[in-house]
Formats: sequence, C-alpha cells, structure tokens
Amino acid sequence: MSEADETLETIRRKKRQELQQGTAGESTSDSVAAPSEPIYIDSFDHFQSVTSKYDVVLTDFYADWCGPCKMLEPIVEELAEETDAAIAKVDVDQHQSIAQQYRVQGVPTMVFFAQGEVAEQVVGVREKQDLQRLIERFQQ
Repeated sequence: MSEADETLETIRRKKRQELQQGTAGESTSDSVAAPSEPIYIDSFDHFQSVTSKYDVVLTDFYADWCGPCKMLEPIVEELAEETDAAIAKVDVDQHQSIAQQYRVQGVPTMVFFAQGEVAEQVVGVREKQDLQRLIERFQQ
C-alpha cells in the first residue's frame, strides 16, 4: 500500500469514527436515499450537486460510441437498483470539462465518490461483483 493509500485509509477511518460517534437519536448525516436508476448529468453544477448529495456515488464516464461502455451499461443499471449508492452517468462528449477535471483519459472510466470526495478511479469494464465490493467498501 502506498503512502497516499495509507493516508486516504486513515482519513476514511477517522470519518467513520466521527459518523459513528454522533449523538444518539440525531442523524449524523444529511444523506438522501439514492435513486434506483442512474442519474444522467446535464451540467457541472448538476454533477457537483449529485456528488455532494449522496454518501456514495459511482460516476460512469461513458461515450455513446464506446462498445465497452455499452457492455457496462446494464451492470451500472443493476447496481443503481440493488445498492444504496447513487449512480451518475457523464457523457464525455457532452461534458468534456468534467471529464478533464477528473482526468478521464479513456472510457469507460468510473470514479467513486465517498462523502463528496474522490475515493477511487477504475478504468475499463469490471464485473458487477467487483463494483459492488468497491461500493460496499466506501459505505462503511
């Protein structure tokens, strides 16, 4: 594990402890239930709103012309239905500035956000179980 990974894990652990030490009866988070369908991003402000509104967001950067992206589409739709994570979809052709900001160089690229911060980036098609494990890891 690299020094950066260790630092990120320390921050995550500290955040979990803070959330768990909330006062009994009080909500420790203003989290909102994630929708059961992917959220198609229509602007940078919309993107920021989504990534800050939900505890865990899997953001699928895709392109309509991308074959692997089409293979991934049913997987992310199932994850939206089956998990507590929000699934955001960003068309890199329509939203190049968002893709550039998150250093997306190829599609599909998935960027995971936990509590509004980038937690992980994954490039290429992945198995549903792999993505579920990542979501679960960020929900702890």
